[in-house]
Amino acid sequence: MSTVQGAHVVVTGAGGGIGAALARRFAAEGARVVVNDLDPVRAKAVADEIGAVPVPGDASAVVEEARDALDGTVDVYCANAGLASPGDAFAGEEVWAAAWDVNVMAHVRAARTLLPGWLERGAGRFVSTVSAAGLLTMVGAAPYSVTKHGAYAFAEWLSLTYRHRGIKVHAICPQGVRTDMLTAAGSAGELVLAPTAIEPEDVADALFAGMAQDRFLILPHPEVADFYQARAAGPERWLGGMNRIQRAWEATGR
Repeated sequence: MSTVQGAHVVVTGAGGGIGAALARRFAAEGARVVVNDLDPVRAKAVADEIGAVPVPGDASAVVEEARDALDGTVDVYCANAGLASPGDAFAGEEVWAAAWDVNVMAHVRAARTLLPGWLERGAGRFVSTVSAAGLLTMVGAAPYSVTKHGAYAFAEWLSLTYRHRGIKVHAICPQGVRTDMLTAAGSAGELVLAPTAIEPEDVADALFAGMAQDRFLILPHPEVADFYQARAAGPERWLGGMNRIQRAWEATGR
């Protein structure tokens, strides 16, 4: 893609999984890439593999250092770092706070830093790894589901607010992807996500196809569009179906 060749790209949470797949794909397409991860060893391993620059640390505070590493310019920012955060309404305050901080506020903080420069030059691309849970929900993971709805809402707001000023936004909403996060989802992930899980590289392919068409909503699992429409058209029926999944999960003993 001509928009990626030579572009300066930052990918957070890129030490493995979807983030690593995105970093590899951008590098393969000719971009200069910063690999961010909380784990410095994993960040360096991926960066060394693809000829990128590792910038380890908290995704909420990476933009300035990443921009310096890219000679002062970020063209594409992939807000990919996330927390799976299982639990119900009784999950601890610290669990909810951590999920909100990583899954939503890290995106907000990055946008605050990037938008002034992007708006001044009339170009910039913000990629938010949301999850189908942000469009639908996920049994057994209240903090994750709620904050992913927040991540989707923020990406949507960015798009509708700034698209006429050259800012392109993409929300990636996969279901199960064969990553450590799927493993962390435990028995709920095994029941709901594992049967149709895809590889991280499939997510990268879906993003690049969506960027080529300037599509906001990226659905690596196309069937999510049908689920989303069903949820909007018949919320009672949809909730009943999700409750059946909840009861099936409870029957497994969790």
